[in-house]
Amino acid sequence: MFESRTDPLAPRLVFIQRVIKYASIALIVIGVALGIGILGYHYIAKFSWIDSLLNASMILGGMGPMGDLPSDAAKLFASFYALFSGLVFISVMGIVLAPAAHRALHLFHLDEEDQKS
Repeated sequence: MFESRTDPLAPRLVFIQRVIKYASIALIVIGVALGIGILGYHYIAKFSWIDSLLNASMILGGMGPMGDLPSDAAKLFASFYALFSGLVFISVMGIVLAPAAHRALHLFHLDEEDQKS
């Protein structure tokens, strides 16, 4: 997947390709999480499609719900979706930052090797 610490630093083009690949994976994860929220709000909370999209987006983005939840089932779904969204946020940040973090650590290791020799 990534080069090991004994390999030379990957060229800039390879790094950019990795960033695009991992950003695409992050977008897919966000899309799936948003889809789960939209379906849950539509079928469990009985919101319209646009209100479901709004609520799912707001929760996934960390802003909070926009409408009153009509039933206990809807409130349970909203609480579990909020917890799920927090984990998705942390995961997506890890996915997006992985190539840059690896490159930075690899650069630090290369600098260390240069100092030893």
